[in-house]
Amino acid sequence: QVQLVESGGGLVQAGGSLRLSCAASGIISSINFMAWYRQAPGNQRELVARITSGGLTNSADSVKDRFTISRDNAKNTVYLQMNSLKPEDTAVYYCLANLVVTGIQRNVWGPGTQVTVSS
Repeated sequence: QVQLVESGGGLVQAGGSLRLSCAASGIISSINFMAWYRQAPGNQRELVARITSGGLTNSADSVKDRFTISRDNAKNTVYLQMNSLKPEDTAVYYCLANLVVTGIQRNVWGPGTQVTVSS
């Protein structure tokens, strides 16, 4: 069984930084891309940033120049470095992995980690 475990969320003041981590475990043939999404109360889940196995990235306009996504393929782990945090970044952050398990491509979500930015 494949699962994702996120860590690194918490409470931080505006202007501060946090680093989220998400590790995939289980019998995984390959991971095509990994991504971070977030969902604030009353809002839809939205893409924050995405990274392919080759290292290509894209991110939401609202976080460009503040957040950086990276990954360690050997550890099946993706990171999200969040700098200059704003109160509007407050949300539950979810990790997503698009991976291949026993020849089947599937999306796996992590349980989420809370990020709260105080003003």
